[in-house]
Amino acid sequence: MKDFQTIAVFSYPHEIVVLRHILDQEQIQYYFENETMMNIVPFYGTALGGIKLKIHPNDFNTVQTILKELEDNNHLKVV
Repeated sequence: MKDFQTIAVFSYPHEIVVLRHILDQEQIQYYFENETMMNIVPFYGTALGGIKLKIHPNDFNTVQTILKELEDNNHLKVV
């Protein structure tokens, strides 16, 4: 996981639910840094820098496409 890079940052835990499902379906290795802490103490979000989506560099283009598709979908806007 040392080589994983941040590709997106989210402010709230509910913003990653749909994205997590899509990444699982695509079998992309990922993790959300600070997710647990944000669920325990939501006010630490700013201090921690938000929930960071970390992925392997080999999956960067695939995940970038997924994020773009979610952003373009009016019903599932990723903040």
